[in-house]
Amino acid sequence: MRARPPQALLTHTMQDVLHRMVRAQRPPFHTLTPALARAAYASGSGVLEIPKHALVRIENLHIPARDGHALPARLYAPSAEKLPVLLYFHGGGFTVGSIATHDALCRQLSFLAGCAVLSLDYRLAPEHKFPVAAHDAWDALRWLADHAASLGLDAERLAVGGDSAGGTLAAMCAVLARDAGLPLALQLLFYPGCTAHQDTPSHHKFGHGFLLEEAGISWFFAQYVRSPADCDDWRFAPLNAPDVDGVAPAWLGLAECDPLVDEGVMYADKLRLAGVAVDLEIYRGVTHEFIKMGRVIPEARHAHAAAAQALRLAFNLDS
Repeated sequence: MRARPPQALLTHTMQDVLHRMVRAQRPPFHTLTPALARAAYASGSGVLEIPKHALVRIENLHIPARDGHALPARLYAPSAEKLPVLLYFHGGGFTVGSIATHDALCRQLSFLAGCAVLSLDYRLAPEHKFPVAAHDAWDALRWLADHAASLGLDAERLAVGGDSAGGTLAAMCAVLARDAGLPLALQLLFYPGCTAHQDTPSHHKFGHGFLLEEAGISWFFAQYVRSPADCDDWRFAPLNAPDVDGVAPAWLGLAECDPLVDEGVMYADKLRLAGVAVDLEIYRGVTHEFIKMGRVIPEARHAHAAAAQALRLAFNLDS
């Protein structure tokens, strides 16, 4: 029997979304300048998002990086109580994305989980090459651990999370937190980038026609890395981490029709082999970026709910 083409794996709704994107004839990011790519991503980021939740507490603040730069951040909380907090890193290939593009998602996670969410605007490439984003992410986590109490948050219950490149940063922070003796309740990873080499079967199977394409991945990498040596640095490719023993428990939400799905599974396996508790969910028939399509993609809403439940369990909010 002839194998089904990869496109046949997509849900009808996901197929419709991709068809509409093709009809819109928007130029691919890799054909644009980084500034134009950021503008294009920002203009389209809210089109398929769920409506934004109104929360009791939304505050804009700044976090100092090691070089003195003030990193913008936004704090979300569903109540004025002393809540645990998720430090969230947005996706966008280290080149596009912002607090604004992930505002609805962070509101949703805060609302559903009943915890605070601190969303970070780390610095972007190509103006800021590797490892600036990695440094910014770790500096923000260390700052949060030291200042959560002054923000009225629970410094004893911290988690990290992110999508795509933001998931890479969250996984990296979990390793650094272990090394620093900083306990984390959870690492929440939506389709994280875990390797710099597009050589897994899913990269070949889903590298064209499934939203995130190989040309785009290569373009993002070219903006961020300084040299090929950076690609093998575990802070860019967490699968290269020497060991992950003792890192925080992980929840991973992957998209079946995504070039990154295999490396996400491989990272889950690496964590499990090290004795780390892992909850892995693969959402069938959807592509990279699906969690920001909750208005039309039911799997996005399912992933929001599952991620929020993982946070509630990790933070003991249901007890």
